[in-house]
Amino acid sequence: MKFKLFAFCVIIIGLFTAEAQSPIAKKIRLTGQVIDADTNEPLEYATIVLQSVKNPNNVTGGITDAEGKFNVEANSGVYNIRVEFISYGTYEIKNQNLTKNKDLGVIKLSLDVAQLEAVEVVSERTTVEVRLDKKIYNIGKDLTTSGGTVSEALNNVPSVTVDIDGAISLRGNENVRILINGKPSAMAGFGSTEALRQLPADAIEKVEVITSPSARYDAEGTAGILNIVLKKEKTLGVNGSANLTMGYPNSSQITTNFNYRTDKFNIFNTLGYFYREPPGNGFFDNRYEDGKFDRIIEDRDMSRKDKGFNMNIGMEYFINDQSSITGSFFTRLSDEQDVTENKTERFINSVVDSRTNRKEEENEDDTNYQVSLSYINKFNDEGHQLTADLQYSFDDEDVLSNIIENATYPNNSLIASENIYEIETQKDYLIQADYVLPMGEAQFEAGYRGDFEKEQNEYRLDTLDRNSNEYITNNDLSNIFDYTENVHALYTQYGNKFGKFSFLLGLRLENTQLIGKVKTLDGTPVDNIPGINVEANFDKNYLGLFPTVNLIYELNEYENISIGYNRRINRPRGWFINPFPSRSSRTNVFQGNPDLDPAYANAFDVGYLKRWEKITFNTSVYYQRETNAFERIQEETGETTSDGIEIIRSIPINLATNQRVGFEGSLMYNPSRKLRFNGSFNYFHFDSDGEFNGIDYGTKSSSWFARFSSKVTLPGKIDWQTNAFYMGPRENSQTKSEGMFSLDLAFSKDILNDNATISFNVRDLLNSRKRQSFTESYDANGNLRFTSESEFQWRERQFNISFIYRFNQPKERNGRGGGNNRNGGGEDMDFEG
Repeated sequence: MKFKLFAFCVIIIGLFTAEAQSPIAKKIRLTGQVIDADTNEPLEYATIVLQSVKNPNNVTGGITDAEGKFNVEANSGVYNIRVEFISYGTYEIKNQNLTKNKDLGVIKLSLDVAQLEAVEVVSERTTVEVRLDKKIYNIGKDLTTSGGTVSEALNNVPSVTVDIDGAISLRGNENVRILINGKPSAMAGFGSTEALRQLPADAIEKVEVITSPSARYDAEGTAGILNIVLKKEKTLGVNGSANLTMGYPNSSQITTNFNYRTDKFNIFNTLGYFYREPPGNGFFDNRYEDGKFDRIIEDRDMSRKDKGFNMNIGMEYFINDQSSITGSFFTRLSDEQDVTENKTERFINSVVDSRTNRKEEENEDDTNYQVSLSYINKFNDEGHQLTADLQYSFDDEDVLSNIIENATYPNNSLIASENIYEIETQKDYLIQADYVLPMGEAQFEAGYRGDFEKEQNEYRLDTLDRNSNEYITNNDLSNIFDYTENVHALYTQYGNKFGKFSFLLGLRLENTQLIGKVKTLDGTPVDNIPGINVEANFDKNYLGLFPTVNLIYELNEYENISIGYNRRINRPRGWFINPFPSRSSRTNVFQGNPDLDPAYANAFDVGYLKRWEKITFNTSVYYQRETNAFERIQEETGETTSDGIEIIRSIPINLATNQRVGFEGSLMYNPSRKLRFNGSFNYFHFDSDGEFNGIDYGTKSSSWFARFSSKVTLPGKIDWQTNAFYMGPRENSQTKSEGMFSLDLAFSKDILNDNATISFNVRDLLNSRKRQSFTESYDANGNLRFTSESEFQWRERQFNISFIYRFNQPKERNGRGGGNNRNGGGEDMDFEG
């Protein structure tokens, strides 16, 4: 089936390519030389821009060599010609009818200080663009994340929060889909955001917050989509940067970006290596109504040694002016060595009965790579185009955990010794084709997407038998789980613009197949699962329609109103369905639920945007109703450990409904070049209902979060940035979490003729980024069974110093983009507000 789909895509591409290449437009050449008007020195890397008068989105051009000379090839036609160089005034001639080769001679450019300052402002600040189906945040010079990770950068994007466990939420909802360059990617991880804690923030160009996704995007993620777009320089020539970061607690990272672009190809490469030792801690106070102990206090210390390497390399080859093909390879290798020590006090009738010390050493090796091939064919300059993508991803995680627990009071003795082996492999295949047909102000789109995932998880628990002094495999908890997820999707959408009114209507059809098989380590099929009354093996098939509606009305050039509606799906990941329990300790197990069904959501959004000369204000009101919503609950298993401790199980379930309504607003204020402020606020209320095993897990709660960022240029051209974030109290069916505040601080200065920047930052200055929560669990009769009060800190306060050096890419060029834009027009129905 996959081969047939691939063959079909290849045939379609071939047919459209043949159509695009006939007839062939006449070629002309534009030559000349660019020099400094005062010194008569040649200006290398000056940009020559040819913009079609008939279709302004059709932009081509080139760049000068070391002697300031240029030789640009283009189709014959009428063009506006510009010659630009950073901090110099622009040379421009309009309406040039180029039917044959033309020599512009010697062009002299003069310095323009005002232009230099304007460019610098644009390159450093974060700006927002509102489109029919998304908001685009162009990440500026964020000093607080210099030397940081993608996860840390995302935490500074409005509407987005990243908790201390690394879980990413959109408007307070964790069911968010993460894409890299518009596609699911090994860079973002599959079903986990851990990979984003290892990728450098320097690689990000912009983040698209898609709360009302159009039909082009897959329907996964009831909260919406975050699309992370990586940097790929568009300017001709060789350019790049290197970033070296050192930090305390022990942390180091080096990242390099390299780009080489000519008229025929563009080579891009990012390399990164990191080593970190981030300390963490936790405290848990658990009280039980039954069992040998009525109270257990746990004090945890976590030390880690994480190191890894990542590489992304690719090349775009321009077959002709209409078509190009891009191939890329990504790999990530990491080695994590984590040690967690847990000191425990156990009480009977409020008197200390015993103390234990538990030490867990976990070693994880992660190998991840991805191969991508992308083809684009532009039939004309109006945006008529076909794109096709093929992608293969592979992920292998090998984890070995050694757990030893000893009694330290009233006597010293060994309680338990365990070895846990986990091997998880995942293969993901993606086939995608998209067709865009402009029709004047209107645009029609259609496409297909196939996503095929195969995952195997092998879990083995060996426990020390103190009688024989040998490790014995616990067959009740050891297993192999095979999981397959196949998704086929067809979509079509139509957009148009009538004066100040724009709309984009779409419909997506998706078929989802979920297959799970459980077997023992020797390959024997398993039907009965301990602890839950459901079948271990399953083969489920879902067919769904997902409509989208996006509207924008422009009140004037600087003000608009938007309305969006979409239907979404949240598919359970493999570890949420794996029915065999795994455990983080002898007393806490996590067990997947193979009876878990996808959740569906209908979402509505009404937004308002207003721009003034120095202020941008953006706000929206949203409502979402989700059925079969996921909820993780804790319950007693009815079992105890050998020393009499109740064993608690966490399990995901489908609740009946979850309704969420909220309001968000953001304000960007730039009173001067030396002073900038950003602020955002999000308030939401959710109401969920549903029961499991006779227990009502419904709840109502409200919460909010806010962030503030300021950037000031001090004397000596030293930049000072402050980021503050507060997450309000929140609760679900069993757990209440306290509010959390964090503060980041950073300073930077440009050196070496602005080719380099040195910066210092402190993340979590007050060491206050901690999760404090309280959990209660009741039985079916409404009787309290146990409570847990906890505090958890993933990483303590961090100090970093960074040095960035740019070659052929001075700071003033950042964010300006080059003049040779081969990707202009047609890709999105982007009627900007």
